[in-house]
Amino acid sequence: MNLFLIACAVLIALGATGWILHARRQLKRYRALLDMSPNGMLMLDAKRNVIWHNPAAAKLLNCRRQSLTGSPLSRFLPMLDTLPAPMQRQETLAQSPQGERQQVDITRLPDVTRRTAVILIHPDPAHQASNEAMERLKRSQYFAQIGTWDWDIGTDRLYWSEAIYGMFGYQPGEVVPSYQLFCDSVHPDDQERVLEGERRCIETGQNHDEEYRVVWPDGSVHWLRETGNVISNAQGKPFKMMGVVRDITEDKRSTRALEQLAHHDALTGLPNRVALEQQLQQALTLAHKQQSRVALVFMDLNNFKYINDQHGHATGDQVLITVAKRLRTALRASDMVARLGGDEFVILMEGLSQQLRLNDEAHALCEKLFTELAAPVLVEGRQHRIGASLGVAMFPDHALTLDKLIHAADLAMYAAKRSGNNQYRLASDVTTHAHTSALEVNRAAGGQSE
Repeated sequence: MNLFLIACAVLIALGATGWILHARRQLKRYRALLDMSPNGMLMLDAKRNVIWHNPAAAKLLNCRRQSLTGSPLSRFLPMLDTLPAPMQRQETLAQSPQGERQQVDITRLPDVTRRTAVILIHPDPAHQASNEAMERLKRSQYFAQIGTWDWDIGTDRLYWSEAIYGMFGYQPGEVVPSYQLFCDSVHPDDQERVLEGERRCIETGQNHDEEYRVVWPDGSVHWLRETGNVISNAQGKPFKMMGVVRDITEDKRSTRALEQLAHHDALTGLPNRVALEQQLQQALTLAHKQQSRVALVFMDLNNFKYINDQHGHATGDQVLITVAKRLRTALRASDMVARLGGDEFVILMEGLSQQLRLNDEAHALCEKLFTELAAPVLVEGRQHRIGASLGVAMFPDHALTLDKLIHAADLAMYAAKRSGNNQYRLASDVTTHAHTSALEVNRAAGGQSE
């Protein structure tokens, strides 16, 4: 009897061992199948933390396997507020630890236990096949300095494509994009305008298109252009804004450089004829409203051709640069000094009172200019002396329009030039005024006609 029991026990033990080995082989095969499966699988505990996953799940969620286990599901599927019903397929948004977002399809499988849920993540064949195309897109965005963004309206959730990080002064993945981070990065002088543009876009559905400055962590300022629009739900309520942003810092610099070339003299940096005429037109309009006076002074240098011919154009250029600096020093910050070309300069003065005597005001201005140019110009150890001929025309005394005022000042300048060095003439004068002392001019002022 005892032998029989022992024999039964041995048979049972052998059978159990065989069953265990068989079960282990089956389990190994099932695990291998799960590891090779293109479908991602997540096993969740009662608090919806990931307690197990297969390799495909980490790959489809674009994260490391070590970071997935033990993490809350909301870290990777932030839009999934509630789990779908068992065997229900649902589209949701996945977010990687680097902040990248993508649409994924999931299905909740029947629960293993009441406290353990299983989520299946379906691979997107088109997405898988387009990995290479997506990489090309990332690179093209980086080199074109353009990126895509989307914002969940009313929340702090913000997505940046990889190219946008650099536009705000960060390395990809260095920070977690958020709406607050975006607002804090916008230049304080531009914040209200940008926020108002977003509000208008949300309220009206109109496209959002803004240029604004951002301040990088290192304090440098850069220009961005942002365009976007809203996405509404089935009830017509906006819930998301999406768009693109482009770095236009270099564009702004190029535009400023072109404007500088188009409106300024390349040698002296002074405004040119185009800028002068624009400013003069504005000055005349303002003077008409304010009943003030505008002075236009045409200046031609004397002895400049001799300097150019005898000492070369390089010396002549240095003389012109020095003259430009002296004229700027002699005048108010609000006055304009322009160079028309060659040795011709123009001075524009606004806001002059109509109550002052015209002759006295013109004389004081011309005396100041003659005095400023009197000192010799030193170039490479050699002194060069120059003089000037000045023609003065006043609005509204001599002309009421831009063209006529320019013509009057030009004629007066040539009249002064025919009379000798350091002479000035008003547009209405019939007498050429020599460069004399203030006492002599005051004595002769009664005989001058206006």
